[in-house]
Amino acid sequence: MGNLTGTIVNATAIVLGALAGVAVRRGLPERVSETVMQGLSLSVILLGIQMALQTKNPLIVIGSLVVGGAAGAALDIEGRLAAFARRLEARIGGNSQSGAALGRAFITATLVFCVGAMAVLGSIEDGLTGQPRTLFAKSLLDGIASLIFATTMGIGVLFSAVPVFLYQGTLTLAAGAVQPYLSPWVVAELTATGGLIIAGIGLNLLKVSKIRVGNLLPAIFVAALATIVLERLT
Repeated sequence: MGNLTGTIVNATAIVLGALAGVAVRRGLPERVSETVMQGLSLSVILLGIQMALQTKNPLIVIGSLVVGGAAGAALDIEGRLAAFARRLEARIGGNSQSGAALGRAFITATLVFCVGAMAVLGSIEDGLTGQPRTLFAKSLLDGIASLIFATTMGIGVLFSAVPVFLYQGTLTLAAGAVQPYLSPWVVAELTATGGLIIAGIGLNLLKVSKIRVGNLLPAIFVAALATIVLERLT
């Protein structure tokens, strides 16, 4: 499990998108990029629903989202991630020289591609099931975003593929390492819970909601723990 296919495709999409963006330079018409992103957002929702339907006990998913969401909100995971992103950008900013511009492009793109629930959930799914569906969908989103970023920020966007590969690859391998110790039921409930969170990401991308998906991340671990407990009790 977790052969890094999804992560490799994701990193490659970022590189190709950045190269295309540098070549185009003038950028895509807004109506084109907006329509493409809307189509991809709907695809993300479909993917999330498909994953969510794998549950064998919806009460586990519901309870995990409630408990995990409460824990995530108490820890303010979403706010902490946003604050971390702002601090990094602040350190790079304030200089108009080419080196600083390249660094800003690199940091901005890296944060967008790494600091998000989809990177975590997609990597875990790939490691546990060997099916990088979420990372493939993320690759399409990141490829388009990389193209758009590169038209305005330049070639520095391309180098964000390296931390994306290292970050997601590490998560995938870690998930793959624990997979033999998890039953199919545990994987199903974890996947279903993550699927609903991914559907929320799609809704956010469509700008029809402002779900704090970062705060919901603990729910996937709650789902795994709850299923393990129930397995031992039955």
